[in-house]
Amino acid sequence: MESFRIIAERKISQAIADGSLTFEQWKNKPLPQDNDHLIPDDLKIAYKILKNAGYLPPEIELKKEVKRIEELIASTEDEHVRLKQMRKLNLLLIKLDFNRQRPAAIDEQEEYYAKIVERITLHSEKNKSP
Repeated sequence: MESFRIIAERKISQAIADGSLTFEQWKNKPLPQDNDHLIPDDLKIAYKILKNAGYLPPEIELKKEVKRIEELIASTEDEHVRLKQMRKLNLLLIKLDFNRQRPAAIDEQEEYYAKIVERITLHSEKNKSP
């Protein structure tokens, strides 16, 4: 461990000497707080290490890919490319649903919403009629 400390100190000193490491923006200011209050205590260190290394949980990566494909579909004029991207989007949504406890598909929620609206409309019409 001593060798890592020596190497790290040497690199930091070299960066300060080169001027590539500036710390004036952090001087006399508190470090930014991570929003990790929902993460269990035993996983906080592991998540922080993964986050600092640039890794995201698979579900977040899938959501980013879904968002990117939705934007691509909306902006694409070519029907063949759009159909190909829609198939890919469908596959990603199925994969996302498989990894989650609750479904991510909007279709089921829209059907439920339509039933609620219908029931409320029927109920309000019954109250209006004498």
